[in-house]
Amino acid sequence: MFIRSLRTCLPPSRRVPHLQCIVQKASFSSRSPLRSYADTVNNLKIGAHTRVIYQGFTGKVATQNAKDSIEWGTQVVGGVKPGTTSEHLGLPVLPTVRAAMEQLKPDATAIYVAAHQAAEAIEEAIEAEIPLICAVAEHIPLHDILRIHSMLETQSKSRLVGANAPGIISPIGKCRIGFQPLPTFAPGHIAIVAKSGTLSYETVASITRAGLGQSLCISMGGDVVAGTSHVDALRVFENDPDTEGIIIVGEVGGRAEEEAAEWIKDYKKRSKNPKPIAAVVGGVQAPPGRMMGHAGAWAAPGELTAAKKRKALESAGVTMVDHPEKFGNVMKTLLNQAGRDVSKIQQSASQNQRRGYHTARRLPTRPALASKKSFPLTAPSQQRHLHIEGERAATLLTKYDPSFPISSTTPPSDGHYISVTVDRSARRPAIYASPTIEPSQLHQRVRRFPYPYREGPSQQDVQAVMEHLQMSTAPPAAKTQAAKLIKTLTTFYKEKECISISASLSVSSEGELQAHDIDISFDDAAFKSTKRQPDIHALRDTSKEVAVEVEAEKEGIVFVKLAADDASHNIGTLVNGAGLAMNTVDALALRGGKCTNFLDTGGKATSQTVKRSFELILRDSRVKVLFVNIFGGLTDCGMIADGIMMAFKDVDMRGCPVVVRLRGTREEVGQRKIAESGLALEAFDGFDEAAKRVVELAGQ
Repeated sequence: MFIRSLRTCLPPSRRVPHLQCIVQKASFSSRSPLRSYADTVNNLKIGAHTRVIYQGFTGKVATQNAKDSIEWGTQVVGGVKPGTTSEHLGLPVLPTVRAAMEQLKPDATAIYVAAHQAAEAIEEAIEAEIPLICAVAEHIPLHDILRIHSMLETQSKSRLVGANAPGIISPIGKCRIGFQPLPTFAPGHIAIVAKSGTLSYETVASITRAGLGQSLCISMGGDVVAGTSHVDALRVFENDPDTEGIIIVGEVGGRAEEEAAEWIKDYKKRSKNPKPIAAVVGGVQAPPGRMMGHAGAWAAPGELTAAKKRKALESAGVTMVDHPEKFGNVMKTLLNQAGRDVSKIQQSASQNQRRGYHTARRLPTRPALASKKSFPLTAPSQQRHLHIEGERAATLLTKYDPSFPISSTTPPSDGHYISVTVDRSARRPAIYASPTIEPSQLHQRVRRFPYPYREGPSQQDVQAVMEHLQMSTAPPAAKTQAAKLIKTLTTFYKEKECISISASLSVSSEGELQAHDIDISFDDAAFKSTKRQPDIHALRDTSKEVAVEVEAEKEGIVFVKLAADDASHNIGTLVNGAGLAMNTVDALALRGGKCTNFLDTGGKATSQTVKRSFELILRDSRVKVLFVNIFGGLTDCGMIADGIMMAFKDVDMRGCPVVVRLRGTREEVGQRKIAESGLALEAFDGFDEAAKRVVELAGQ
C-alpha cells in the first residue's frame, strides 16, 4: 500500500487541453471496489495536449530522442536527473520524478535509463502518479516487472506501456513517447496495437503508402509481462472518434491474441457498425519450447500456438494477412465493405499532412537515428534463459530443500503435472496444474492459479491446486507432501528468479509423493542486467548448446537453428527484428519454402553484423539460397547494403544466390548500392515478389 498525492483528473483527450485538478491525500488499497488498474486505460489517449517528461533526460539517447520528438511536435516539458536542478534543451531538469510531477504537471514520462536502473525508475513514476509511463528498455529482469505489477494492481492512477517496447505514438496528435521511426508515420485514421516493433513499422509503412495514415499506435512490447495488452488498446480504439479501422500485430506466447479474439466477438455483437479489424500473427513455424528473440516469444502450457491464435482471430471475424506489407490494400477494402468512405479518409489524412505533419516515406533521417549507438536500450543479446533439467535440476532443488521428494524413475502414465510460471493476463506468477501428464490431454486440462507476487499463494490457493490435481483421495502423507512441494516450488521460483519450474508428480505404492522430470528455466536478465543470481548462472554449460547459436549470441545476433535433421529445409534467412524474422519464416512456409534458421540482427545491426550473419548462415550445408529481408525502421538500409557487399567480398558464398529486400529508412540508398554493385544479387521492393523468387531458387 502506498500513501500518495492524488490528482483527480479528467481522462486525457486529443481534443481538449489537460485540466489540472484538486490535489488531495489518500491511501490506496487493492481492496478498493471502485477503481483499479483497468481504469487507467484512458491514459493511453495521448495527443497534442500531452505533456511529456523524460527520466534520464540528459543522457545521449534521451537527448537525441527528445530533440526529434520536439521538432515533430511533441510537447516535451522537461525531465529528471537524480540530484540535479538545471536546464537541458532549454527545458527544466528536476532532481526527482515527484518534483517534476508537482512543477511540470506531466501527463506522461518516457523512461530512458538502462535496464538495471529501469525498475527503480518505473517505481518512482508510479509513486509520483504519472498517468502514463513508457518503458523502452529491454532486459529488465522478469521478477522486477512482476514486483512492479504488484504495485500497479493496487492503484488506479498510472498506466504502463512496455517494457521492451518502442512506445506509444499519436501521429494525428503529433505526440511520440518512445523511439518509433518518425519518417514512417503519417497522421490518419488507422489504429495499431503490436507486440513486435519491426512488424509494426512494416504495418505503419503499408498504411502510410495507402494514404490512410495512423490515429494511434500502441506497442505492447516483447517481454513476458506487458503493462498494456491488446484488449486494453482495443478498448481505447473502439471509442476513439479518430479511428476508422484497427490492426493487431501478434506473435507466439501468452494469451493476448486469444483474449483479443473474445473481445472482438463481443464487440461485433454489441456494435451496429463495428470498425474493421485486420491482423497478423508471427511464430507459426516457431519450434515448441524455443524463445524466438523476444523474451516473451514462447508458449506456456495451455497457451495457444501462433497457428491457433490465427484461427481464433479469424473465427472472430478478423481479416488475417500473411505479411504486413498487405495491410494498406486490405484495410482500404475492409473500410469500403464497412460502408466507410475511403476517399474521405485519405483526404482527411492528406489534409493533416499538409498542416505540417512529418509524413514522407523517404524523408532523410538524422545520422544519429540510424547509428549503431542510437538505441542501446533495445539492442538485443541472445536472451537464452538458462535451462536446466534432469539430474542437475533435481540436485538444485534438493540442495535448496533436502526434503524435496525427488524420484529418478520415469513418471507413471497416471501422473500429475505442476508448474510455476507467469500468468501474463493476470500479470502475476501462477501455479499451472493438470491431473494428467498425457500429452494429448495436458493442453486442455491444465489450469492456471495466479497468486500475489509479494505474498505468495494462500492456503486456499494451494488447496484449489490440490483439488484440480485430483489428489483429494491420496494418502494423508502424500497430500501433506504435495502441499509443502507447492510452497517450495513457489518460494524457489521467486528467490532464484525463475522463468518457469515444472515437474511430474505421482504417488508411490507406499503412499509417498514423488517428483519426476524436474525442468527449470532461469531469467538471464537477472544476471546480465543486474548481476543477481551469479551462482545459478554459473551453471550454464555452452558445450551442450547449439554451437552456432552460442557464437551468434556473442555477436549480439539472435539465431535459432530450425529442423536440423531435415534436409528439405534449405532457405537461410537474415532479418532485422524478432517479429519480422518470425513472420519471414512463416510467410516463406506458406509459399512452400522451408527455412534453416531464424536470425534477428536486431537494433545492433551494422555492416559487420550483416557480414557475420552471412558466415553463420552459410555454415549450414543445407542452405541453397539466402534471403535478406530488412525493414529499415531504426536500421539504415544503406548500411545493410554495405554489409551485404562486404560479405560477398570476404565470405565464401559457395555459389549461393542471394535475394535482397530492403524497405524503409534510406531504402533508396540501399537499393541503389545493391543495383550498382555488379554482384550476383537479386533485389526486390515487394515481399511477395522476393519470397516467390526465394522459393523458386530453393526448388532448383
